[in-house]
Amino acid sequence: MKSLLPRATFPLVVAIVLALFAYGPIHQPEHYHAFASQGAWLGIANGQNVLSNAGFAGVGMWGLIALWPHRRDPRLMQGWSGYQLFLISLILTSLGSSFYHLAPDNARLVWDRLPIALASAGLLAAVHADTSVEGESTGWTFSLGLCAIGSVAWWWSSGLHGEGDLRPYLVMQVSPLVFIPLWQHNFGTERIERILFGCAILVYALAKLAEVEDQAILASTGWISGHTLKHLLASGAAALVVMALIDRVSGQDREKPMRFAQGMRAKGAGQTGPTMR
Repeated sequence: MKSLLPRATFPLVVAIVLALFAYGPIHQPEHYHAFASQGAWLGIANGQNVLSNAGFAGVGMWGLIALWPHRRDPRLMQGWSGYQLFLISLILTSLGSSFYHLAPDNARLVWDRLPIALASAGLLAAVHADTSVEGESTGWTFSLGLCAIGSVAWWWSSGLHGEGDLRPYLVMQVSPLVFIPLWQHNFGTERIERILFGCAILVYALAKLAEVEDQAILASTGWISGHTLKHLLASGAAALVVMALIDRVSGQDREKPMRFAQGMRAKGAGQTGPTMR
C-alpha cells in the first residue's frame, strides 16, 4: 500500500483541479468584512481581531530563534528553506492581518491572504523535501511561493471585474492538510512528529470552523468572536509544527542525525529517479 502513495499525489492534484474547474468560481461571501467583533480594545479599532494576531508573530519568532542554530543539521537542512518561508510568513501574517482588521476591505485583505498563502507554500515545500529523495527544498519553495502569490493575484484580479475567484487560494490552504499526512505516512516519519503535525491539522480545521461560526460563537460566549478564536487556534496549530521541528533536532540521541541521513539514502536506493509527489 505504501508503494502506491507517492504515485497517488499527481492523480490527486489532477482530481482536485478538475473538481474545482467543474464546480466553477468560488466567491467571497458578500458580507465577509462584517465581523462579529467590531469594538475597540485598548483604543484599537476592531481590537479583538487585531490583537489576536500577535500569536502568529510570537510563534514565527520562536521558531526562527529556536531552529536557526540547527539549519545545517541533517535532520532539518533539506526542508529548511521551506520552513524558513513558513516561519517568516507567520510574522508577516501577524502584520498583514492586523493591518487588514484595522479597517477591513478587499484592498487590505490582499496583505492578509498573501502571507497565509506563502506560509502554506513554505510548509508544503519543506515536508516534501523532508519526505523525498529529490534534494533540499529551495526549488519547491520558490515554485510553490510563486503559486501562492499567483493564487492571491488571481483572486484580486478576478475581483476587479466580478466577485473574485478563491479557488487557487483555497487549493494553497487545503494542500498541506491533504498531502503532508500522505507524504509523512509514506516516508515513515517518526510517530511523535506525525502526531504533532496531525494535531496541528486538526486544530487548524477547528480554526476554520470557528471562522465560519464567527457570529454564533460571540453570541454564545458573550466575550470572544469566532474570528478572534480562529486567530488563536491557527497560531496554536503553527506552534505544534514548531514543537515537532524542535523535538526533531533537540533530542539527546547523537545517532539520530546519522539515522535520518541513512533513512534518506535507503529511500533513494529503492527509487531509480525523481518521483512526482
